[in-house]
Amino acid sequence: MRRLLIVDDEPELLDYLAAVLRKEGYSRIYTAKSVKEAFEIFDVEQIDFAILDIMLPDGSGFDIIRHIRQSSTIPVLFLSAVSDIEQQYSGFDLGADDYIVKPFKERDLILRLQAILNRAYPEVDLVELESAQIDFSRALVIKEGMEISLTAKEFKILQVLYRNKNRIVSIDQILEYVWGPEHFAYENTLMAHMRKIRQKIELNPSDPQSLLTYKGLGYVLKVRA
Repeated sequence: MRRLLIVDDEPELLDYLAAVLRKEGYSRIYTAKSVKEAFEIFDVEQIDFAILDIMLPDGSGFDIIRHIRQSSTIPVLFLSAVSDIEQQYSGFDLGADDYIVKPFKERDLILRLQAILNRAYPEVDLVELESAQIDFSRALVIKEGMEISLTAKEFKILQVLYRNKNRIVSIDQILEYVWGPEHFAYENTLMAHMRKIRQKIELNPSDPQSLLTYKGLGYVLKVRA
């Protein structure tokens, strides 16, 4: 699940943007109101996408993208009231992917964000596991020459695990992605789905090599390079 960083010195706009993005299914959202706060978050969290204002109380969004580009190529979108074309050029020169001038239409923001994410993180159709392959384009597992269909819920579970491959994904993250905001009653159901997924992707489901449980933390899908 992608981790988004939003930086703007207007608290109301930050809350609005976070609400808009959560409505679209983005739940890992970090917000900052200054360059300092943005640096602190970026240096600790594994951010996948940044939305930056230009004018900030202790510097500018340009300072933040310079800092980001020292160690990362994550996509960056400027969202600013500054409509000066030279400022926009400066953002692109520093490695920005797009620039939207405030005020903006909610749908325009979402479409541009999704387009950038799709370019930056293209979906992989065939994923190599220890003992099987996942074919996301056909929603099935290939194991020992057999094709095993995935249910809709199994597909979504594997999708969120793959998007965070080789990293722990919390139970709450999976539940929210698969069942939505009212997910609190589905933990036992998730465990049942995990057992079925292991039966499909593991040679020995009682000794899993690809879908691992980290007790009290969540699950990891181990993907071969």
